[in-house]
Amino acid sequence: MLRRRSIYTRKCCTDRIKEIKTKLSEELKRGIEGSDDKEFIVTNGIGGYSSLTLLNSQRRKFHGLLVASMSPPLNRWVIVANMEERLDEINLSSCKKIFKYDLLPEQVYEVNGIKLRRRIFMPYAENTTVLLYDASDRITFSFSPILAFRHFYETLDKKLDFKMVEKDGEVVYSCRNLNLRIIAPFSSFSREVGWIKKTYDIDRMRGESYEDLLFVGGKFCISKKNFHIIFTLEEKNYEPYKELETELARRKEILKKAKLKLLPDLLVLTADSFVVKRENSKSIIAGYHWFGEWGRDAMISLPGLLLVTNRLDEAREVILNFLRYMQRGLIPNSFHDRDGTIVYNSVDAPLWLIDRIFQYLKYTWDTSFVERTWPSIESIFLNFTKGTLFGIKMDEDCLLRHGKNLTWMDTRATPREGKAVEVQALWYNALMIMNTLSNLLGKKNDFRKIADRAKASFMEKYDRVYDVIGRDLSFRPNVLLAISLDFPLIEGNLAKEILERVEDELATPFGLRTLSRKDPNYKGRLIGEHDKDEAYHNGVAWPWLIGQFVRGYLRVNGYSEINRKYLLERYLENILLSLTDGCIGSINEVFDGEEPFSPGGCVSQAWSVAELLRAIVEDILFKRPPYEKRLQNYL
Repeated sequence: MLRRRSIYTRKCCTDRIKEIKTKLSEELKRGIEGSDDKEFIVTNGIGGYSSLTLLNSQRRKFHGLLVASMSPPLNRWVIVANMEERLDEINLSSCKKIFKYDLLPEQVYEVNGIKLRRRIFMPYAENTTVLLYDASDRITFSFSPILAFRHFYETLDKKLDFKMVEKDGEVVYSCRNLNLRIIAPFSSFSREVGWIKKTYDIDRMRGESYEDLLFVGGKFCISKKNFHIIFTLEEKNYEPYKELETELARRKEILKKAKLKLLPDLLVLTADSFVVKRENSKSIIAGYHWFGEWGRDAMISLPGLLLVTNRLDEAREVILNFLRYMQRGLIPNSFHDRDGTIVYNSVDAPLWLIDRIFQYLKYTWDTSFVERTWPSIESIFLNFTKGTLFGIKMDEDCLLRHGKNLTWMDTRATPREGKAVEVQALWYNALMIMNTLSNLLGKKNDFRKIADRAKASFMEKYDRVYDVIGRDLSFRPNVLLAISLDFPLIEGNLAKEILERVEDELATPFGLRTLSRKDPNYKGRLIGEHDKDEAYHNGVAWPWLIGQFVRGYLRVNGYSEINRKYLLERYLENILLSLTDGCIGSINEVFDGEEPFSPGGCVSQAWSVAELLRAIVEDILFKRPPYEKRLQNYL
């Protein structure tokens, strides 16, 4: 691997991260020119959001100025799809726009010598979008709201029955048992209503429904220099500038609490966007726009979103939230967005949860929490050893067998039934964690014996680099978990050989390919002549995997400055700099495995952001959990 280190600069990791932060900050302060290829998103902490392109256009059915969560954090509906804005009868869609970001997104328009700034935010935990306008001079501004009133998975092909009532300086739109209030003080309103057809080109490329019917809900006119517009489903009275100060204070507190001044503020605040309320607890949204709560994604994301950012109480809440729904040793894999139906089809999510209790302990030394969750940990163990749903059961060799489509590679193109390699890694890791925690709690156990037998069986059967033990020799990144977890199955020379092969066959500037380019089934682009599900885990690159590669590489080769600089400059820097591409401030779910490595999938993905954060803090900056060494006394 030494041959690759010629890319190094003389700067240390800290200095290089400072440079990247400065570069991103200057770009956001200077402004990014409006583009249909870039998007913004602001969220409200209950699953709702506001998101359009930087030209304020819609290219997805999921875009909208107010996408509300009807059963937080799920059941998301596009209420206000967009608005047509005019300044002195000039349509602002055709005008130059500059996008900036300083704690919140803002756009600057220039029209006939007039500068108009538009800031956008959502008050926390409310289905409300606030737009604040500041012009360089008094202007005549008009807007027409474009309304959808549909679930964000749907498109409309029939007109809905809208009712409009003007009262107390606002207009209330009623449809489908929902009431939208549009509050625009000092405005006049005319009922110039109608319907427009809309085509979403990105959804068409993705093979999804893409033709929509939207309601134009009249015209509001305002003649002022400074004014605001509020779209809300709430019944409260709003003082928008007080709401703004409250939201800015909340964001500043997140940054202060995180104590990560070296990192771009934008990255830390994006991490917050995935942390949502569920009843009186906290949960994690897997990604925007269309993902809801996923147990696996939440557990993988938890250290990066909540532990390294010092949000320890919320990390505890997330773990307890998923334990509330545990059945037969399984935690929810997902909650359906439409009706909240819980799906339990994940073999690895409970094993990740055990690991996350362990990571939480490293940051808190909260042994009472370990004691509280111990019955749930034991339940996972007992169900997995005796057998539970979906064919999940420990075999006589102490390895874990499971059915189809239960791993993170869960499309029909990657069934992976049997004994997937990362499942064995997570199982062994969980057994060793249980041994450690039971020693800590003073409980008798046989976990170490089972773990030793499982490791011996694994090494006996792992005579070649399998993806599924004894069945599938496809070279995929899943084997990294057998190297990167706290208790690795694979060590020494074999680990080094695998890491070398990962770099040669799987590594890209934005993540790891899900299948070797040498494999005849390799498909390096998400969108092509094939169905996208065929490429999803058969060549397309995933950013979250880089975090596991970084961790595994340093565990095997040592945490020297030269190794950390190598990984930062070769792999993490490109992802960091991409924060001003795609969805501003965030990282896509996937990237193509071939140049130009186009982003795809979900535009803002929790584990992509989380693993970047975790890897930078814990591995590159080597800011280790405070109680990590203490745990060594209980191994």
